[in-house]
Amino acid sequence: MVLLQVRLPPGATLAAAMEALGLSEYEVDIAYGLVAVGPEPGLYVLRVIEEAGRRIGGDLFADPRIEPC
Repeated sequence: MVLLQVRLPPGATLAAAMEALGLSEYEVDIAYGLVAVGPEPGLYVLRVIEEAGRRIGGDLFADPRIEPC
């Protein structure tokens, strides 16, 4: 999965983001949710499968697993 950064109306919900972006529950990490990144209002990230991220075309960021050494 990758982190997808998108612009949505301030106060957006995960359900609203999925609908606006045309994402299914299969394509999104529901447990991760929709995270507001600030301080700029309307800027969010969510975890999606890589194919969905490329299809939507927002800014994509790696989300590597971090484990103790």
